Amino acid sequence: MYIEYRTQKDLPCDQLYRLFLAVGWATEGTTTQDMMDHFNVGFLHSTFVFSAWADGRLVGCVRALSDLHFRSVIYDLAVLPAFQGQGIGRELVRRCREACEGSEWLVQTDGAKGFYEKIGFRENGDDFLTLPGKWF
Repeated sequence: MYIEYRTQKDLPCDQLYRLFLAVGWATEGTTTQDMMDHFNVGFLHSTFVFSAWADGRLVGCVRALSDLHFRSVIYDLAVLPAFQGQGIGRELVRRCREACEGSEWLVQTDGAKGFYEKIGFRENGDDFLTLPGKWF
């Protein structure tokens, strides 16, 4: 199947929501209409957004925040389960890294640690702290 890669930031909220549902990052019972209406806000305000499409359907995406020089952070790399293992996630990360080659790239993950290690990431011993916001 042919995969088309795009750089658009204004991903359709409904397709993005379905992708997040499929990978377990959203649940139907806790997603309000207000959240649905603004589901792509994080993508609209990111430095880089890359997405993967098959037959007009969003099958994967990634967003990154960057200072365009020293550090860049990968957020929300997601690929529909039926499309995982086909190199789409790897390609999305490659495009991020290519967009800002000299940057140190950071990612925080629990479940996808093995994936990131396979493509060159390694632990650096940093701890991430969190301050919950309106949505989480």
